Amino acid sequence: MKIYDWHIAPNPRRLHIFLAEKGLEIELVEVGQDDMTLAPSFKERYPHMMVPMLELDDGTCIGEAMAICRYLEELHPEPPLMGIDAKDRAMVAMWEKRANEEGMLPASELFRNTHPRFADRGLPGSSEPIPQIPELRDRGRARLDRFFAKFNRQLEDNAFVAGPRFTVADTTALCAVDFAGWSDVRIPDGHGHLRRWYDAVSARPSAKA
Repeated sequence: MKIYDWHIAPNPRRLHIFLAEKGLEIELVEVGQDDMTLAPSFKERYPHMMVPMLELDDGTCIGEAMAICRYLEELHPEPPLMGIDAKDRAMVAMWEKRANEEGMLPASELFRNTHPRFADRGLPGSSEPIPQIPELRDRGRARLDRFFAKFNRQLEDNAFVAGPRFTVADTTALCAVDFAGWSDVRIPDGHGHLRRWYDAVSARPSAKA
């Protein structure tokens, strides 16, 4: 198997951290280009045109970071990064989804509607020109403010996002915070619980994978 990758992009980074926490090594095929576009050969091969994408030996293509993580978790259950029982798995899935929808997506919304190289690339995975929308910049910032506040409250009584252990919820939340930083949006002052968590997970070797 091999992973089609764009090593600097936030969604592939979620998978890189997962692989590092698991101690797994899978062939990486870099398809990102210097102009911040994906290689034409990859887009032709994979019509969804998004990374990461895991290609199995039988040719099956599995896209979306968490879908790939789920597949690999089934093959390599230790250490468990998606929960240890029914209740824990549900909590991890819930908080990972919140981290993605309330953190990663608004960070993407803000970045894609401000960066000059994304002037006609308002949505990922589209070959058609999609113009930037200035109003989405303010909305993205407002959504990130809510994300920071919600996760700060959650981390007041929890060492990690979904409870006492590091999971994929932390992976996605970390990538969301750092992705927001691409647009110069940082953890606000007064969010001490979020800051404590961020410093701790950023210091893990996997965060630098």
